[in-house]
Amino acid sequence: MGLNNIIKAKFLVEGQSLKNWLFIIYIVFWTLVLIANNHFYEQKMMKAKDLTEQVKELRSEFVDKRSELMQLRMESNVSKEMEFYQILPSSVPPKKVKVVIEKEKKWYEIWD
Repeated sequence: MGLNNIIKAKFLVEGQSLKNWLFIIYIVFWTLVLIANNHFYEQKMMKAKDLTEQVKELRSEFVDKRSELMQLRMESNVSKEMEFYQILPSSVPPKKVKVVIEKEKKWYEIWD
């Protein structure tokens, strides 16, 4: 094949052109498959990046809310809030109450 035949694209119309066309179609098909695959991969990567950013935002929000909750649960803050309702902290410490439940004897344990 000379350069002149290639420029005139005679290999697509003469002789065994069917083989050449099948090869060209094969190459075009795989090129389209690779382009589509790359497109889907980039979409997945963008979605993963967005989800990672969302996780970071939610984690920081969680830490903020947890520290806020810890502040609200402090005894000093609770006592300040309860003063509005005239509920004051007790000056007497609580006493521990122990409840003892007698075990009932089963019918077969009566004769022991």
